[in-house]
Amino acid sequence: MAGQENVKQLEDCSVSEALGTWVFSVAGALLAIPVGIKRKSLAPLVFFGTTGTMLDIIMGISACEREHAERQMKLLEAQNSATDGSLTESGAES
Repeated sequence: MAGQENVKQLEDCSVSEALGTWVFSVAGALLAIPVGIKRKSLAPLVFFGTTGTMLDIIMGISACEREHAERQMKLLEAQNSATDGSLTESGAES
């Protein structure tokens, strides 16, 4: 059950991070407008627009995965310290 909860949190984070970034999409569009006007074509807008959007999505997902990995490491460290604490207590009683 906890595994499904972690996956759900990762999905929610990925979606919010992917939707929250827009820098590369705007930069791609701003770069494509003058290039498209000069070439009299919409191809630069399609290319730079889609490339910027994909970069935004990739950056959002990687940031979310990094956050998820850090959370998992903190949980693992907390479990290890709790286990070490219980081992020292049982060793002191013997």
